[in-house]
Amino acid sequence: MLSSLLAGFGLGLSLIVAIGAQNLFVLRQGIRREHVLAVVTVCAVSDAVLIALGVSGVGAVVTAVPWLLDVVRWAGALFLVGYGVVAARRSLRPAGFGLHVEAHTAAPARGAAVDTRTRTTTRAAAVLTCLALTWLNPHVYLDTVFLLGSVAATHGAERGVFGVGAAAASLVWFAALGFGARYLGRWLDSPKSWRVLDGVIALVMWGLAISLVLPVFTG
Repeated sequence: MLSSLLAGFGLGLSLIVAIGAQNLFVLRQGIRREHVLAVVTVCAVSDAVLIALGVSGVGAVVTAVPWLLDVVRWAGALFLVGYGVVAARRSLRPAGFGLHVEAHTAAPARGAAVDTRTRTTTRAAAVLTCLALTWLNPHVYLDTVFLLGSVAATHGAERGVFGVGAAAASLVWFAALGFGARYLGRWLDSPKSWRVLDGVIALVMWGLAISLVLPVFTG
């Protein structure tokens, strides 16, 4: 059970930690300290729903058609290897940018004057933007629903535990990004930090790929 939980957490975290519109928006709201709880909640709950759909839907199909398990196993492993290669290339040959949010949107330092001309975002606008960035992103269905659901199916009866681990990773990441934005923003603005992060992601992906196909050879 613990191994399935950790596998779900590792894969979920590896898939979600990347420069993208959703993460940029969460970081931006965190730095501005605007509706952070609402934004983090929407992102985490949306991911949990998508993960549940993937785990239950793909898992049910694989259970009904047992031979699909091997197809899913190898397809998932190949995808993870490819994903790891892409992350490794980013780590070795960085594009030279970090996760950057405009300086004028950041919360002022202690003792600094507040720029009252900065336009604030309403809670409704923040939530709707967050929903759009999550549910209108085609990649979320490939990664969160199909890939996570497929890998979860290889865990058999523990696929639900795998899904819980993946959902927990999403919650931890968005909470850290939103509420720790004041500190994470400075660290993630460095290209070197993303090189390290991409290197870790590559290793995790390759490790998960091996774990997927290992049962085929060990019986």
